Amino acid sequence: MFMICKVLTPRLLQCATCVALFFILGSCVKKDAQNVVNQEVPPDSTAVLWYKNGIIYTLDVEVFKDSDNDGVGDFKGLISKLDYIDSLGADVIWLSPFQPTPNKDDGYDISNYYDVDQRLGSLADFKIFVDSAKRRNIKIIIDLVLNHTSDQHPWFLSARKDKNSPFHDWYVWSKQRPKNADQGMVFPGVQQSIWKLDSISHEYYYHRFYDFQPDLNVQNPAVRKEIRKIVAFWMNTGIKGFRVDAVPFVIEVPDTVKENFDHQFEIITALRAQVDSIDKEAVILGEANVMPDENKDYFGHHAEGIQMMFNFYVNQYLFYALATSEIKPLQKALNETNKMPKTAEWGQFLRNHDEVDLGRLTEKQRDKVYKAFGPEKQMQLYDRGIRRRLAPMLGNKKELIELAYSVLLSLPSTPVMRYGDELGMGDDLRLKERLSVRTPMQWDDSKNAGFTSNKNPVLPVIDFGDFTYSKLNVKNELTDSSSLLKWTKKMIMLRKKCPEIAFGTWEILDSGSDHVLVMKYSWQGKSLITIHNFSQEDQQIKIKVDDFADHAPINQVTGNPIEIKNELATTTLKGLEYQWLR
Repeated sequence: MFMICKVLTPRLLQCATCVALFFILGSCVKKDAQNVVNQEVPPDSTAVLWYKNGIIYTLDVEVFKDSDNDGVGDFKGLISKLDYIDSLGADVIWLSPFQPTPNKDDGYDISNYYDVDQRLGSLADFKIFVDSAKRRNIKIIIDLVLNHTSDQHPWFLSARKDKNSPFHDWYVWSKQRPKNADQGMVFPGVQQSIWKLDSISHEYYYHRFYDFQPDLNVQNPAVRKEIRKIVAFWMNTGIKGFRVDAVPFVIEVPDTVKENFDHQFEIITALRAQVDSIDKEAVILGEANVMPDENKDYFGHHAEGIQMMFNFYVNQYLFYALATSEIKPLQKALNETNKMPKTAEWGQFLRNHDEVDLGRLTEKQRDKVYKAFGPEKQMQLYDRGIRRRLAPMLGNKKELIELAYSVLLSLPSTPVMRYGDELGMGDDLRLKERLSVRTPMQWDDSKNAGFTSNKNPVLPVIDFGDFTYSKLNVKNELTDSSSLLKWTKKMIMLRKKCPEIAFGTWEILDSGSDHVLVMKYSWQGKSLITIHNFSQEDQQIKIKVDDFADHAPINQVTGNPIEIKNELATTTLKGLEYQWLR
């Protein structure tokens, strides 16, 4: 008989009581909030809902800037570059994990939740960084990795050594090999199983991710208590919230038979309640690649869940539109993900630190995106995605890159930008798996791109092809008026002048073209219309603009007016052209 030791026994009854208490606490959070479609945010709520109108800049300290020339980025180096991040217009910095780690999974294998990896600096350095960012009105959110620890964490070392250890059931064990051991792998093609036989305890331990990352047993009340301590510890440093890693896996109920597990959303409710109890303006941004009908469970039916999630669903159809110029699937995805509490928001992105996940597309759709952006097998990963940065994916075509970012900045969401993409940085496919898109930041044309003077950087700096640091770097682009960096700064400023996107209602207008996406935003009596031609060919469109009947709208990108006759704007967009009309 297959079983999970010490998990689905008397512990479950203890957890049930704990969950009930969590749920009662969590249900008090914004109890009167309504689940609405596209509801306009009242003006007096905009300060509290700062995350709706922010620009999030995400980076890994390890590869951003090295201050002591040991080859590894650090907090002192990051502090020295805060003015640069501020100059971009970023309001929030999201940090990848920086805690002590064996670094087998780029820091996501944490061995101590309460400190800073000594390669990156000290806890004192981190606090100076938070304070330095605050002086620039930049908020900090950090990765919260709750699904698993490193197998070198003292908790796991104790758990595998002694079955009577209090830490043994901080993890999930089975005396026999579970029936679902070969199912539900996060990294298919690389990962072999989700259960591994431990050579010391002689039991199988559960790991949704790599086998050196054993899953924490979040069903255990002691683990939940420890999570609360971790959350309080980091919030007391002055951060403004968390990006929670792998949320669906954190809240799933372990099982030895099923592939699709049950979820306990009360865990999310409890986390939100605790964060709110410390700082009501702090935000939780969840990594949850789920279907649209599941979104309400994560946001909460009454806004008691997490405030933000990444919109993986729209991201996949956005890449399909960029690959094919077909916009109907993207329009459908936008409409399918527009139902949420008015206090909630999507985090929309183009590229992040992982692969472009295309798992929600049909096989035919996915093949079209592969053909356009990842035709070679070495460019693909996990049987579902593409392990390239944005610029090389889009053929380094400036017009297409600008179109993609104009779409990102104008979608109903909070834009999340990956370090280096504002330059058009490339990737290094010689590096394994997702490391290809995690190379060091390119600051100038000096040795190792100004990231470090050490001859052995933690990851190789790109020094070949069109994306070599000698050509593509911050210093060069700051002095080039036509650079992608200069353009990105201008467009971020434009986005910030358009609160209709952040706080207003929106609708998709008929453009009369299968290749042109037109969206209209309204807030406090003001309107904004964004137009994007995904085709390489010119497109003539007619759109109803009754709100602009008395005044010709101005294209905010070029400053040119758009002619209107009988409440219709007729305009011809060149291939890959975009307009923001106000």
